[in-house]
Amino acid sequence: MLVKRIIPCLDVDNGVVMKGKKFQGLNKIGDPIELAEHYNIQGADELVFLDIGASPFGRKTLFEIVNKVSKKVFIPLTVGGGIRTLENIQYALSNGADRISINTAAVIDPDLIKKSSDRFGSQCIVCAIDAQKDGNSWSVLINGGRKKTDIDAILWAEKVEKYGAGEILLTSWDADGTKKGYNLELTQAIAEAVNISVIASGGAGSLKDILDVLTIGKADAALIASLFHYKIYTIEDVKIYLKNYGVEVR
Repeated sequence: MLVKRIIPCLDVDNGVVMKGKKFQGLNKIGDPIELAEHYNIQGADELVFLDIGASPFGRKTLFEIVNKVSKKVFIPLTVGGGIRTLENIQYALSNGADRISINTAAVIDPDLIKKSSDRFGSQCIVCAIDAQKDGNSWSVLINGGRKKTDIDAILWAEKVEKYGAGEILLTSWDADGTKKGYNLELTQAIAEAVNISVIASGGAGSLKDILDVLTIGKADAALIASLFHYKIYTIEDVKIYLKNYGVEVR
């Protein structure tokens, strides 16, 4: 069994870490640099840093903050939000990112996945998929969850793998911020459809939720925000719990 990863998520808007529900109703959490350093010390396996205002409002990712965060942490850093070109990717990587996450730009131009994978390596390219329940399937959302497409999320996951993405960051719009558990059906469907790692995001409300998404949902990693931001659990709490249930973690 592959070692499972626990990844805090820093959703940043205008230089402040925010947290909302279903991508809306955002509440201020704190300074991204301080939080990144805190989670690094706690034992996070990685960090995901997302400029949640970049794509919907056409703003560039806050590379200055990315650069500062990279100097404070000593774990892999994935950066996303408003990354649209190979030049954006190059700049993010040169400013301390280990991987970049693309969503809207990839949907608009799937060739960006292939071009970026060919140039920087698939290990650097994470395709973010925001999915919303649509009848008996799930539709891909873009522009920070503000625009629904007619693209089937599972078929899209298969396509991004073929185009060269090295990992998928899967967020359930329906579960996001609800603390009612990850969307296990969606996560399992995506995980079984592809051969690349899947990071599950959206809905963690308990330690059992994390266990379930890594076992039943077959995710390779759990992205967590509220439980850590509001100090409900520490990263150590999560890892001890998982180990007690036989899940291998770092």
